[in-house]
Amino acid sequence: MSAQSPISPQILKGALVAYQLPDLLPTLIVFQYNPEQVTRSLSGRTTSGGGRGDALRTDGPPQESISLSVEIDATDQLEQPQQNGVTVDNGLHPVLAALEGLMYPSYPVVVANQVMALAGSAMILGEPAPLAMLIWGARRIVPVRVESLSITEEAFDTQLNPMRAKVELSLQVMTYRDLDVTNPGYWVYMASFTQKEVMSALNLVDSASKIEGMLPL
Repeated sequence: MSAQSPISPQILKGALVAYQLPDLLPTLIVFQYNPEQVTRSLSGRTTSGGGRGDALRTDGPPQESISLSVEIDATDQLEQPQQNGVTVDNGLHPVLAALEGLMYPSYPVVVANQVMALAGSAMILGEPAPLAMLIWGARRIVPVRVESLSITEEAFDTQLNPMRAKVELSLQVMTYRDLDVTNPGYWVYMASFTQKEVMSALNLVDSASKIEGMLPL
C-alpha cells in the first residue's frame, strides 16, 4: 500500500528524449530528481550595417542556451535488487551511456563508414548526432543540441560501477533557422514559439490594467 497522500500533487518529471533519425525508437532519459535550477541565456541576432530605422531589425530568433545539473542515485533501486537487476549489475553505466550518446553519431553509421573506408570507397555517410528534445513541463518542449557534458561520479560498488553521479548539461536550443522544415524538430520549435506567444498574451491581459492611462501609444 502506497504511503503517498491521496491529495499530494502529481509531480511531472523533466526528461531528455532523443531520436537517431530515421529510427523512430527514442532514447528516454527521465530525470530521477528534477533539477532545482535551470539557467537560460538568450543572445539576440542583430543585423549589421543598415541605415536609420534598422536598429530594431533582428536576424532571426535569439540564440538560447540552457544549463542544468542532473543528479542520479542508484540507492533506491538497490533497495529492491530483484526488480532492478540491470542497476545491480551495471550501476549507473546505462543511464550515463545514454546521456553521452546524445553527443555521438549513430554507431551503425560509424561502423559502415569504417568498413567503406577500408574497402577503398570514396563515399562517406553523414554522421549526424541524435535529435534531442528537452521536456520541461507542457509549456517548454524544445529541440536542443547537447553542447557539453560534465560528469562527476561520486560513489562506486565493489565492481567499480558508478552508483551516484552529478551531470552538468549545457544545451543549445535549435530554432527554425537551424532545422530543415522536414525535420520533426522544426515543428517542435514552432510549437514552442507559439506557446511563448500565448504566454506573452496572458501577461499582457494581466498587466495592462495596472498601467492603464500611462501608455504612450
